[in-house]
Amino acid sequence: MTVDSATQEREETTPGGPSDTSDMPESASAPSGAEDAGTPSASGTDDQQAEPAKPQRGRPKGSGARKTRSVELTLTVTGTADGEWQAELKHGSKWVARGLSIPAAAVSRAAKELHDELSGPIDEVINAAREQQQARVAQLEAELQQAKQALAELES
Repeated sequence: MTVDSATQEREETTPGGPSDTSDMPESASAPSGAEDAGTPSASGTDDQQAEPAKPQRGRPKGSGARKTRSVELTLTVTGTADGEWQAELKHGSKWVARGLSIPAAAVSRAAKELHDELSGPIDEVINAAREQQQARVAQLEAELQQAKQALAELES
């Protein structure tokens, strides 16, 4: 079924659609009091024919399933204090991907694309990990400098 045919079916079955507007002049042309004043045999057949033409209240039967179909995908992004990020994707109950390494910059960009409320906390975690890594680099550079000095003293 194409999108166009699904749209036409929905318009035909929903109240206020094209088929309902064509039925409106028939019911509106004769007031309800005039039908009651007519002969019982004529008014009985008119009422039976007019009932199916009246717009039905509520949802049309059978059209609800087409509107509510959704796909359940769960994307889980997990970060560590060291700044390592992983992603997992699940489709329903089946795992599509697990343990994929993701760069922190990609996580930050994706969060900004999704929503501002998501990007704030994620950027805070990334910045904290960056500061921790900078402190670790400074510590390792200091140790390297001490090791070079110790080596230089041993050579002389």
